[in-house]
Amino acid sequence: MAGSAGYGLSRRGVLAASAASAAFTAVPLSAHSATRKREPGAVPVSFEVNGQHVELSLDTRTTLLDALREHLKLTGTKKGCDHGQCGACTVLVNGVRINSCLSLAVQHEGDEVTTIEGLGTPDRLHPMQAAFIKHDGYQCGYCTPGQICSAVAVLKEIEAGIPSHVQADVTSRPEPSNIEFRERMSGNLCRCGAYSNIAEAIAEVAGAKA
Repeated sequence: MAGSAGYGLSRRGVLAASAASAAFTAVPLSAHSATRKREPGAVPVSFEVNGQHVELSLDTRTTLLDALREHLKLTGTKKGCDHGQCGACTVLVNGVRINSCLSLAVQHEGDEVTTIEGLGTPDRLHPMQAAFIKHDGYQCGYCTPGQICSAVAVLKEIEAGIPSHVQADVTSRPEPSNIEFRERMSGNLCRCGAYSNIAEAIAEVAGAKA
C-alpha cells in the first residue's frame, strides 16, 4: 500500500483490520431484551436476532433495517438507497435473504434474524467473510455486509436446487458457477466494482472455480 511503510502497515494488514466492515463485533442485546416503555402508537415486537431473544416497542412504520440499526445498534447492516435497489441492507430472516429496508419490523414477530454481526466476528470469521478478505472482495466496504449475507444465502439456494434465470433448463439442478453467482448476486450493487473478486470469494467457499 503506497505510503504505508512509515506506519508499519501492509495491504493485508489494512484489509484484516477493515474486517470490521464485514464482521462487526456484535453488540450485546441483553440490554434490549426487556420490553421498553411503550410510546404512543407503538406496538410490542419480539424476534430472535443473532441467536438472542429481543423485545422492542416500535412504531408500526419502523422498518426492520431501522429496528436493527437505530434500536438495537447493530450498524453492520447498511442503509444505502433505502428503496430495495442496492442490497446494502440484506439480512437473513429464517435463513432467507431479504432487503431489510423494505420490510416492517412488525412483520417479523417470532422470526430468526441474522445480521453480519451474527455470521462472525473479527476473531472468528465466517468462511465467507474470510474469503472476501482473501480475495479483496471489498474496497470501501459499505456494501460488504449485505454482499456477504447475500452470498451465504446464494450458496444455500443453489444447494436447495432453487433455479435461476441463467439456467437453460430450470427443471435441472443448478450448479455452482461464475454465471450463477453473478446472476444471483445481481441485486447487490458494489460501486467500487469488486464483482470479480466477490465471485472468486463465493467460488472458494462453494468449492467451485470462478
